[in-house]
Amino acid sequence: MPTPADSAPVDVYLGLGSNLEAERHILAGFDALRREFGELCCSPIYRSPAVGFSGADFLNAAARIRSNWSVGRLKDWLTELENRHGRDRSQPKFSDRSLDIDILLHGARVGEFDGLVLPREEVLEYAHVLKPLADIAPDLRHPVSGRTFAEHWREFTGDRSLKPCIIE
Repeated sequence: MPTPADSAPVDVYLGLGSNLEAERHILAGFDALRREFGELCCSPIYRSPAVGFSGADFLNAAARIRSNWSVGRLKDWLTELENRHGRDRSQPKFSDRSLDIDILLHGARVGEFDGLVLPREEVLEYAHVLKPLADIAPDLRHPVSGRTFAEHWREFTGDRSLKPCIIE
């Protein structure tokens, strides 16, 4: 049900990650997004080492949805989805995750919206965020740099330790 903060539909790009029962949680995240928002564009799924702590490898992907929800409304819905999948918020920022879904881009918004800074800085900092986003939106321009995500990926100098992951 739309709220006064909702707007015209925009493309929203999300980053999904998991390293606890990762295959199950990533697929369940895609399914929940598809049920709520309809058509979903999904990147390949990649396996990458944990960042910032010693833990099991993560599975990471990106998805594009079309939504008229405000950033806050979407953030709250995603938080509830993560919680339903056992997300433990008492852990440090860099720790194991059952399901983590981040809003990477919400239309062309730039700045702070409902407590989130958009576009997310991690988009250009980590291969496990940038590569899946470049896969589904290679010609989309970063709203701050003005460069395409394909260009950003080609010039990415950070750790590229990603391996395509086939889930059956």
